[in-house]
Amino acid sequence: MRKVAIVVAVVSVSAGFVTGCTKSQEGTPTDSGAPVTCTVQEETELGIATGNATGVYSALGNAYADQITLATGGKVTATAAETMASVQNIQQLVAGKYQVAFAQTDTAADAVLGIGTFDGAKQPVQALARLYPSYAAVVVRADSGITSVSELRGKRVSTGSPRSGTEMLARRQLRAAGLNPDSDIAVHRLDLTKAVAGMKDGSLDALFFTGGLPTPGLVELFSSGGDRFRFLDTSDLLAGMRILSPVYELGVIPAAVYGLPEDVPSIVVPNVLLVRDNLDADVACVLTKALFDRKAQLEQANSAAKGIVRDHARETNPVPLHRGAEHALAN
Repeated sequence: MRKVAIVVAVVSVSAGFVTGCTKSQEGTPTDSGAPVTCTVQEETELGIATGNATGVYSALGNAYADQITLATGGKVTATAAETMASVQNIQQLVAGKYQVAFAQTDTAADAVLGIGTFDGAKQPVQALARLYPSYAAVVVRADSGITSVSELRGKRVSTGSPRSGTEMLARRQLRAAGLNPDSDIAVHRLDLTKAVAGMKDGSLDALFFTGGLPTPGLVELFSSGGDRFRFLDTSDLLAGMRILSPVYELGVIPAAVYGLPEDVPSIVVPNVLLVRDNLDADVACVLTKALFDRKAQLEQANSAAKGIVRDHARETNPVPLHRGAEHALAN
């Protein structure tokens, strides 16, 4: 996995040329409010916060970083970093460690509204676009006898990496099923790689993971012995989940994705690509254009990118769309 590199952008323009941006303390171009040209005059390096190494965020984040560099002829270079995902991504985006971040829409909504994990502090983030949908997968061992989330009481359960969107959504699903996530299960806060290992060796009874289709780590799990594991149908939790956030929808994990005997109903949450609200509008425009102009290459990295649809790109409410993204999507 490539490590993130964040450096001060180097100015390579001739004397007397006036740029349309200023510099933040971290060296990232910030927005001056000038008209958007969708061209970047300065060599700029960006860090992209993704997620677990075997998740879709990581696969697409690395591919997106490569395509940004190619699309701009190296004027803007990006490097993807493995992270704990949504919650941590937003926190570190705001802190300036990264300039672009993948996140679930429910987590991003909490951030801009200053609720939930971000209680009392509205975060200065905006969206470049709505991305593909993620599926809230709950996997159990086939011999566990578990048929619903409510039956996880007393079981050994991975709820995902600390400060991840998976963890937040897992806790919400457990509460919707009538369980206290802090006392009714034996909680293991594991990344997907460790959770898959725990399912294989029998040290876990179940795992939660929220990701696109296919999620590489889950492909590995079911490829290792699909008859040993199964997904739970979580459709009965949707009504309770929608009380917490209207962004949740009902979807289906197709049987063919993981070699399942049948399709499995699942709670779905869209993803968004985030930046700070003060990112230079031309940089935001270039990033948004690369996302859609290079979509075919992203699909080669992971087919979840097929769910990135330009006609739905503006559907990020309540997360505001960055004005540079607005320009890219309008032209």
